[in-house]
Amino acid sequence: MSGVWVFKNGVIRLENPGGEQGDGQSRPGGSRRKVLVHLPTNEVISSYDMLETKLRELGWERYSGDSSLVQFHKRSSVYLISLPREFSRLSTVHMYDIVVKSRNVFEVRDA
Repeated sequence: MSGVWVFKNGVIRLENPGGEQGDGQSRPGGSRRKVLVHLPTNEVISSYDMLETKLRELGWERYSGDSSLVQFHKRSSVYLISLPREFSRLSTVHMYDIVVKSRNVFEVRDA
């Protein structure tokens, strides 16, 4: 992954010379959409119900704090995964947050 990291308006993103943006959202410039993949089953996570099932298997619980977010926490750690209420607004940053906090279980791939 090559390019330049640009910080603008409180948001950091990777800008590639080929016109792709590093946030994983579809753009007219031709960037690819990203998907979250559950590695043990090789399934693409397509809903919060599916994600919650996979996270529960790993010991994560739904956290009922902020109603504007979907949050998961793990009692054995200090980690908290905070996601937008609508699954369609899940960005690459959210996906990588899940990947980092549950190592070797999820992966972000090009759609």
